[in-house]
Amino acid sequence: MKKRILVTGGTGYIGSHTVVELQNNGYEVIIVDNLSNSRAEVVDSIEKITGIRPAFEKVDCLDYAGMDAVFSKYPGIKGIIHFAASKAVGESVQKPLLYYRNNLVSLINLLELMPKHEVEGIIFSSSCTVYGQPDKLPVTEQAPIKKAESPYGNTKQINEEIIRDTVASGAPIQAILLRYFNPIGAHPTALIGELPNGVPQNLVPYLTQTAMGIREKLSVFGDDYNTPDGSCIRDYIYVVDLAKAHVIAMNRIMDKKQKEKVEVFNIGTGRGVSVLELIHAFESATGVKLNYQITGRRAGDIEQVWADPSFANNELGWKADTTIEETLRSAWNWQVKLREEGIQ
Repeated sequence: MKKRILVTGGTGYIGSHTVVELQNNGYEVIIVDNLSNSRAEVVDSIEKITGIRPAFEKVDCLDYAGMDAVFSKYPGIKGIIHFAASKAVGESVQKPLLYYRNNLVSLINLLELMPKHEVEGIIFSSSCTVYGQPDKLPVTEQAPIKKAESPYGNTKQINEEIIRDTVASGAPIQAILLRYFNPIGAHPTALIGELPNGVPQNLVPYLTQTAMGIREKLSVFGDDYNTPDGSCIRDYIYVVDLAKAHVIAMNRIMDKKQKEKVEVFNIGTGRGVSVLELIHAFESATGVKLNYQITGRRAGDIEQVWADPSFANNELGWKADTTIEETLRSAWNWQVKLREEGIQ
């Protein structure tokens, strides 16, 4: 009997890639998504890749009764992977209350419903933003949690605390917090990838849209940071490598292999790449020249951060091993496919 997993935000960017990997590893997946930043057609694409159509329910995680009904409709859900959240740093500075409501209440609803429906474990989609600007690089899981630089980052910190407090209260819940660094790229089939509604808030979709001529030019926010070329440094991880980490984490919960009721893992490559390096790597990998300009710094951005992923490598047996060039090529292939389909 396949184990049932609920994936919130499962038609989104990271969610859809994770659903593919879960299905490829024998899980039965139920997707919940309100489609605020994704398309229902993603379910068709997941079916094309895997040969299996996941169940899909258009429900907002803020709707407690709606979520309760999903658990009742699909009895025996054993685990949750919670992606559903607003996720743009810049937007969160402009609309903090939207971010606090969406990101906190959705998790609280799930945690309240888990014991009622005998759901054993949850994997929470956290972020390296919880570290703020770290004192030491690369960042280990023991690095102090600093005051968040944005409301988005703060929601991730608070949600981690909500999970810890809930588990500490005696709730029958196991949890794994995966702190992602910067996911980029698309599935090698070019059937799923990152497709934000409206103007992209993240670097790589804006970059590929600029390369395609959809956007006039890419802005690099600041070249006066204390980094080798002055631009911000991040740890860019291939989205499929990231998705595979969720499958391994879910296996760990289902097989009762956790050493603590709440575990934390950094999910990154261990390599810092600057924005300008990324641009040059894209041009080199695709042969496409990019129109970009240096502009002023952006509110909420930290200077540099990259992971020490050795704990995840050793404890989970997981490793990100796709090159930055291969990853950027996959992002470009996805952008080309979108153009062929007339989507942008």
